Amino acid sequence: MNNTDWSYDVISKLFHWILAILLIGLVALGWYMMSIEDQPNSGWYFGIHKSFGLIAATLVLLRLIWRIGHKPAPLPDSVPHWQAKISRAIHFLLYICMIVMPLTGFLGSSFGKYGVAFFGWPLPKWTNQNHDISEQFFEIHETFAWFLVVLVVLHILAALKHLFINKDGVFKRMWF
Repeated sequence: MNNTDWSYDVISKLFHWILAILLIGLVALGWYMMSIEDQPNSGWYFGIHKSFGLIAATLVLLRLIWRIGHKPAPLPDSVPHWQAKISRAIHFLLYICMIVMPLTGFLGSSFGKYGVAFFGWPLPKWTNQNHDISEQFFEIHETFAWFLVVLVVLHILAALKHLFINKDGVFKRMWF
């Protein structure tokens, strides 16, 4: 299932779309959580966010491993060199966000009061509680959430440009 033609392979497409839905949901849930963090029963939302964040982190790791052996086919010659460079840069930055976000969320929770649990099952505690360190990691987590949103919007706009303006088949590379 190598990318020997113009399209991504099925596994790459699955990783792309599952993570796209998961990350959009996690960012939306994260913003909602910040608006209710001091309300009773808000802990349930934090627990769900952490659990799905762990799933996202695992999928990102698997996606990176898969990507090492399954490079995407080159863009068509009709794509200008400068656009191809920007595309590679945005994809690279998206991967950085997909690594930094779960890492900082995990570390922030690990140093926090409640730790990390996966759907109610607590993970082993390996740090001492430290509110200041926890908050620093969560600030980085939040900053990268905004950065991720900007990159996703640029990614979507570029995809739509290829679909409606260029009509060059680039958009179809990630569809089934």
